[in-house]
Amino acid sequence: MQHVVIIPETEWRQLAARLDRLEQAETARALAHATPPDEVLNVQQAAAYIGLSAEALRRARRKNRIKGVRLNEKEWGFKQSALDAYPRRYHRAAA
Repeated sequence: MQHVVIIPETEWRQLAARLDRLEQAETARALAHATPPDEVLNVQQAAAYIGLSAEALRRARRKNRIKGVRLNEKEWGFKQSALDAYPRRYHRAAA
């Protein structure tokens, strides 16, 4: 058996308008908290970005100090967020 609730049209319109406002607020909040996509840089770009040589960056990837992303069969790339985290953990600034 189904139950039916009858409400006046004015109350229905108020509820529908409130729901629309809530959905718009939720969409705006989601857009405000959205993070931009993480850019993937190739080895040369990543090495220049982080301030290392390309070979030093490759060694760090092989030692699992920095996570790489496979671009194709031969080349690796690096997410910018991983590069931003790398100097804080391993790279020591020259005194």
